[in-house]
Amino acid sequence: MNTLKTKICSSCETNFSCGDISVENKCWCNDYPPIFNLSEGGDCLCPVCFKEACEDKIDAYIETITPEKALKNKAQSLPKTEKLIEGIDYYMENGNMVFKTWYHLKRGSCCGNGCRHCPY
Repeated sequence: MNTLKTKICSSCETNFSCGDISVENKCWCNDYPPIFNLSEGGDCLCPVCFKEACEDKIDAYIETITPEKALKNKAQSLPKTEKLIEGIDYYMENGNMVFKTWYHLKRGSCCGNGCRHCPY
């Protein structure tokens, strides 16, 4: 069953594909953390705008995190996504992946390696 739809981004008004023709009821946006309520916005966003919106929302959440709050944070309880997303979970620096605070929060504890963005 073909579930691919063409939509217009409610932010930048570009056309984009929504859905995945290989998996019923799955869309590219399912790879992102489920941090938005359906009631929070208008219609769908294109991949670029959606990623930016996710980064902004995560960054705003991270600003509220203290080491005490990190132990019981919302990121741990979210359904796990299968792939890491550059800009959300990590960034590249000199050919190395540097894990961001969001990645560490999802993991749920400190690994003891002195990570640069460890919230614990």
